[in-house]
Amino acid sequence: VQLQAFGGGYVQAGGSRRLSCTASRSVVDFMAWYRQAPGKQRELVASITIGGSTYYPDSVKGRFTISRDNAKNTIYLQMNSLKPEDTAVYYCNTFRATMPWGRGTLVTVSS
Repeated sequence: VQLQAFGGGYVQAGGSRRLSCTASRSVVDFMAWYRQAPGKQRELVASITIGGSTYYPDSVKGRFTISRDNAKNTIYLQMNSLKPEDTAVYYCNTFRATMPWGRGTLVTVSS
């Protein structure tokens, strides 16, 4: 399975961005978005179960929303009220990162 994230770009602080991640085939699994900022380890920013239950760490809770469209093999990440510290390359994978890491998408938030 190949995973590709799309939708990154430059945005001013306080702005919004919607990311999408498409799998090359159907993935019926607990999915998640991760990010890796320069010089930092990759971290989980949102997860969604097959049934649609979601989890967010405190750093993004209330600002980010994960969703999925199983028919399109796609998950989404709606990011609002962006902050400069949200600047990172964003990736998707299963919750346990069991798939090869695909192409991420860079989000740069300017202050």
